[in-house]
Amino acid sequence: MQIRRSGTQPSSRGMSEFFSGPVRIDPLFEAPLPARVTSVSVTFEPGSHTAWQSHSLGQTLIITSGFGVAQSEGEDPFGIRPGDVIWCAPGEKHWHGASRDTGMTHIAIVESIDGRAVQWMEKVTDEHYQAAAQMAKERRRNVVPPQPKYGRS
Repeated sequence: MQIRRSGTQPSSRGMSEFFSGPVRIDPLFEAPLPARVTSVSVTFEPGSHTAWQSHSLGQTLIITSGFGVAQSEGEDPFGIRPGDVIWCAPGEKHWHGASRDTGMTHIAIVESIDGRAVQWMEKVTDEHYQAAAQMAKERRRNVVPPQPKYGRS
């Protein structure tokens, strides 16, 4: 059994080619082989968000604080809040981040295949982010996020 004590692993900044705005990444764990799961805690300052991305084996996000926005390609954006658990299916193009005026932290859990856990794509444009954040804010009180796609083929 291994215990990774809080505060014993260095934080890093999200790279500007993959994130817009200030983002802090705190490693939680990387399971030893033959396992392939990794987890990080990601803190987005207000207005910060990821680029478009997908994951060959999917991604689970657990929102731990704040209020944010998430969107899959071709779907409406939705607000995300503490306690929400989001499953991004394998290959699903999506982005997520903080709202314009509130930061957001989530735990991300991914698996690697051939040493790679994420496929980064183009950045979300400022216009797209602003419109998505506004829609999420307007729907904040009545938002019903899309139902997760948990079924296996």
